[in-house]
Amino acid sequence: IIKAIYKFFLEKIGKPQLDIVLAYDMRLSGPQLFEVAKKTLVELGANVIDAGQLSTPSFYFTVYHYKYDCGIQITASHNPKEYNGMKFALRGPNGLVKIGKPTGMDDVKRYVEEEISISPAQPGKVTPKTGILEDEVQATLDLLGNPQVKKLKIVADPGNAMGGQYINALFDRVPADLIRMNFELDGSFPVHEPNPLNFETLKDLQAKVIQEHADLGLATDGDADRLYFIDEKGNVVPATSITSIVARELLKKYPGELIYFDIRDILGPQKIVEEFGGKSEIVRVGHAYITEAMNKSGGIFAGESSGHMFFRTNGNAESNLPIILIVLKVLSEENKSLSQMVEELRRSYESGELNFKVSNATEILAALREKYSDGEFSDIDGVSISYPNWRFNVRTSNTEPLLRLNAEGYEKPIVDEKFAELKLLIKSIAKTA
Repeated sequence: IIKAIYKFFLEKIGKPQLDIVLAYDMRLSGPQLFEVAKKTLVELGANVIDAGQLSTPSFYFTVYHYKYDCGIQITASHNPKEYNGMKFALRGPNGLVKIGKPTGMDDVKRYVEEEISISPAQPGKVTPKTGILEDEVQATLDLLGNPQVKKLKIVADPGNAMGGQYINALFDRVPADLIRMNFELDGSFPVHEPNPLNFETLKDLQAKVIQEHADLGLATDGDADRLYFIDEKGNVVPATSITSIVARELLKKYPGELIYFDIRDILGPQKIVEEFGGKSEIVRVGHAYITEAMNKSGGIFAGESSGHMFFRTNGNAESNLPIILIVLKVLSEENKSLSQMVEELRRSYESGELNFKVSNATEILAALREKYSDGEFSDIDGVSISYPNWRFNVRTSNTEPLLRLNAEGYEKPIVDEKFAELKLLIKSIAKTA
């Protein structure tokens, strides 16, 4: 697989020898896979930039900021401890190109099946890279004009995964009373799986925020490319609320910029962007698709409903340090709580996502389109139907055999009513394998 990835990179980049960043996360099999990948790449003639153990956002920063050709991150993101895998990307003219289904994964698959060979143009080598986290924090401070923030009380739970690494680095430079939970890197995940989308994993953090009378809580996933906030009351803050806060702040400084949202929940952030003179674009769900869209149209920031946040300054890839710092800046300047900020910027209500395990997804999507044919239809990702005061999206998962339902609207009773209606309809049609 490493050979196939490197051949793909050679063909896309067009150089005889590539500078390729190699990193890994805290999974138990990570060190072994990292060493095998490093040895293989050197044998193929690569100049391996050994970035060591990193989060995925820090990996993207390394490739883009230092202008290396490409990179491979050994990770299985938020998946259970038994899993491992890879994310890989190259540096293109407009940002990073994450390799997924629309950007070359089929070519890599074909190279694996063909058992291709590579003749090195020159011997490979390993070059260690240090100081990455320090440079990433400095780049964040530079991006936001080195804001002055109050010393807030913050509880953070990275779930024994990679987020603790960049959270520590940030608060080495930014004042905070930081209360750490599960910061020791441990790929066996002894306390809970590192998946903040499963709100059960946030219970201890929520309780700790209340117990400590903290200003907010932070939770990241396994490779730390997703970020969730807990407000001072112990409530999970919707990712779209954080998108609204960040979009507003960026548009104050960069008027008229383009902001992206994924198709699931758009009404709230869209209103905020309109109010503050920005433009918005709706894209399909999936981090590779969002980065690809940003590369094409050049927007400054994207917020995904699952907690992925993307910045142009990080090659249009995930970057969570600016998100944290912007939230701290707003709380400091406006002297308000996080829950107050969320309510002030609330423009809509969301159902939250409900998943259905079905074997007849195509039939269900067709039935929904027919029943709600009087609404405005979009096929950006699955079936989206919009009405003047509410909308919904139903789509198949990119990674699991699931159908996912989201509804939102400007009045909570309507959202509750329509969500229940959709749920009943889907259950009445659904078939399981």
